[in-house]
Amino acid sequence: MSKIKSKTLNYCQISKKKDLRSILNLGYLPPVNSYHLIGNLNQEETFFPCELFYSPSSSLFQLNTIVNKEVLFPSSYPYTSSTTKILRENFSDLYHECERLFNINKNDLVVDIGSNDGNLLSNFNPHCRVLGITPENIGKIAIERGIETIIDYFNPNSAKKIKNKYGKAKFIFATNVFAHIDNIKQILREITKLLTPDGIFVSESHYFLDLIKTCQFDTIYHEHMRYYTLTTLDKLFKSFDLKIIYVKKIKTHGGSIRVYASKKNYKLKNNSVEKIMKIEKNELSKKNLSLFKKKVVKAKLENVKLLSALMKKNKIIYGISAPSRATTLINYFGLNEDIIKSILEIKGSHKIGKYVPGTKIPIYEETKAQLNKADYLYLFSWHIAPELINNIKKNGYKGKFIVPLPFPKII
Repeated sequence: MSKIKSKTLNYCQISKKKDLRSILNLGYLPPVNSYHLIGNLNQEETFFPCELFYSPSSSLFQLNTIVNKEVLFPSSYPYTSSTTKILRENFSDLYHECERLFNINKNDLVVDIGSNDGNLLSNFNPHCRVLGITPENIGKIAIERGIETIIDYFNPNSAKKIKNKYGKAKFIFATNVFAHIDNIKQILREITKLLTPDGIFVSESHYFLDLIKTCQFDTIYHEHMRYYTLTTLDKLFKSFDLKIIYVKKIKTHGGSIRVYASKKNYKLKNNSVEKIMKIEKNELSKKNLSLFKKKVVKAKLENVKLLSALMKKNKIIYGISAPSRATTLINYFGLNEDIIKSILEIKGSHKIGKYVPGTKIPIYEETKAQLNKADYLYLFSWHIAPELINNIKKNGYKGKFIVPLPFPKII
């Protein structure tokens, strides 16, 4: 691993212009998936500046601190997409949408960048050739499921190897990773080389308009180097002769956008591209961005006030689920094990038996016995609160729930 753990940018990641404007400063945060084993009390942790900026030249929202990918995505990276129902359903929908819009032939090659445990490709696997590429050991799970996977980062070298061994791809996917990769123009250059002449590149990313509307500041962390609008993606893709041919807003991660781009001018029935960009022009004003910052500060103060009041009543508060966003929220709010006694994760999670990054809040397996120790359950995956609450009540929990954002409320 490089000795340089991070670098600071004073320019836009896309346009390279020095026109950055600060939008929100979250202080210093640890890498959100740097979990340490429970009991390892003296483990050193590294924190990095986390400040969101805006570039008028590209309409891009970005971080200016870029953390080394080996720090953010080590081989022990704990995230598995197959454990989340909404993601399983989303990838099934994505397959059926591709089949409906373009047809899929058995000889077509489908490449998934950041393929994780093969969740997405499992939908395509019976119908065409599939290939995943991911740097984490979790990729071995996909291999065990019969999904051919390269354990590596997607870069010029690995892209060349894919092209030489497997040929060009009809579909290339980058779902919830397109904002994670440094040097985005180099990556797009490799993607366009790897696509067939009629090939389609599909990205799914957090949608910035949804982020500010619902106060999802907790999705801001170092793995997400960029926060996209359709306007930004349109400018970026055009510089590589890629045209946005279809777009769809989806529910994953609290509000994302699925964008299809190709060099071929597919004529699809979708007029939402211009409509969405017009909405963005109206909504992403200086006034609304300033209002977003005020909402984030208010959310912090109100959450701390609520938790303080409950602690004075000697109420026991546990957390439910430890998604990446929980690390941002916990560290920005200043929560610790005296406030959130522990966090419960579903059986099979690689985060069980570890501490939340930047804290000594332990993560245990979610069982009925553990649930019933708590008077209140604090929902860190608050963006899927109805699903979580329904499942936990089925397990016999009789206490109350705290939904922290966009403002704290007790259910």
